[in-house]
Amino acid sequence: MKRIILTGGGTAGHVTPNIALLPRLKELKYDIHYIGSYNGIEKELIEQFAIPYHGIATGKLRRYFSVRNFTDPFRVLKGMNEARKLVKILKPDIVFSKGGFVSVPVVLAAKQKHVPTIIHESDMTPGLANKLSLSSATKVCCNFPETLKHLPDGKAVLTGSPIRQELLSGDKYKAREFLKFTSDKPVIMVVGGSLGAVAVNEAVRRILPELLKSYQVIHLCGKGKIDESLKNLNGYVQFEYIKEELRHLFALTDLVISRAGANAICELLALHKPNLLIPLSANASRGDQILNARSFERQGFSVVLEEEEINDGLLLKTIHNLYENRDSYITAMKNSSQQNSIDTIIDLIESLT
Repeated sequence: MKRIILTGGGTAGHVTPNIALLPRLKELKYDIHYIGSYNGIEKELIEQFAIPYHGIATGKLRRYFSVRNFTDPFRVLKGMNEARKLVKILKPDIVFSKGGFVSVPVVLAAKQKHVPTIIHESDMTPGLANKLSLSSATKVCCNFPETLKHLPDGKAVLTGSPIRQELLSGDKYKAREFLKFTSDKPVIMVVGGSLGAVAVNEAVRRILPELLKSYQVIHLCGKGKIDESLKNLNGYVQFEYIKEELRHLFALTDLVISRAGANAICELLALHKPNLLIPLSANASRGDQILNARSFERQGFSVVLEEEEINDGLLLKTIHNLYENRDSYITAMKNSSQQNSIDTIIDLIESLT
């Protein structure tokens, strides 16, 4: 039996592509182990699949002043030692890394033990964690053709992002019953990411009185971001995070308002959901979501509004226009040449083991 270590964490976007690979890996009889942080979101997401989970210490390299910049290097060193011990004990045939800082010690430890490693970069340009891992990787998967020029020759493979196949099998009637929604108004889903998006949450909630005249709204607002004052509002349902029912909610949804994390927008593309993307501001990030969103906009998959330009009137007008022209976005997504990411990545794993 071949053994594979999956790693990645920090946000759901660093975990869900790994989850998407699980059914095929199990079909092929791989012995699957996961290495993540002690208490990150990856631990909660992975444990439900009954896969052995191994926690290590992790730190983060911040581009701004923080007291933790002085303590995290020691956590990184501890994580390196823990990763080396785990790789030595588990003796994997291959490592697949989805990124995030917890993955770096695992990738480096795998190289030291001459274990082939595949890393996956979802965004247009590699993040810092993956940049640190590039030299140790055997192959590097990516989502966008534009990314290839940023990756080492001979290692880069254009694969797209693995999509959880269960998302494609939702039942809108189950969703309507679950939400107690009616059939006479279209449905908008607002997705702020696993950690929530304060700016998106606030912008949508400000226009709810007008929005609910024409639409029903599902709001995935992030942990700790439920607004108690809106709990009994007719046609509006909010969740911190949702798992089992998500596929049904997508089946019912007519359009999506979302951040522009690469995995999230790849799921929207696979589901052919017209979408308004509000990327994380360059003031709060390295600007990767803006690049992702503009690429999807150029391809006719998305409408993009940046945080700094949003006002109530513009947001409402954009939503109405998106809904009125939804068929053109659906057609563009259906005609896209999205590759079968899971098959491509599994073939790559098989070729290296």
